[in-house]
Amino acid sequence: QVQLVESGGGSVQTGGSLRLSCEASGYTDTDSNYCMGWVRQAPGKEREGVAVIDRDGSRSYADSVKGRFTISKDSAGNTAYLQMNSLKPEDTAMYYCAADPCVVPICSGGYCYPPGHEYNYWGQGTQVTVSS
Repeated sequence: QVQLVESGGGSVQTGGSLRLSCEASGYTDTDSNYCMGWVRQAPGKEREGVAVIDRDGSRSYADSVKGRFTISKDSAGNTAYLQMNSLKPEDTAMYYCAADPCVVPICSGGYCYPPGHEYNYWGQGTQVTVSS
């Protein structure tokens, strides 16, 4: 059973930065190609895939965060990070770490598909609030 635990949320002003962490247990990345992603949901809005990364380091981002957010993983592949810079009030949401075996490549032929928001494994979520 894969378990995900997020940390690092908080409150910042517009233009500030936060770094989210997601520690995974219950699998080892060397066993299979798991995609780890970040999904956010603001009150009254639909869930939005923010970023995703696979075992080999391929990654993709939602258009709304490109150039501001960076997803990464540690060398063991068990911890994923989301570095969020130049935060805006519209980034305010509950951020969830999620994981699933990668069934399709994140990137193919030079094109990276937008991150989805359907996963089998979820963390408990961490709140990010950006004030103007």
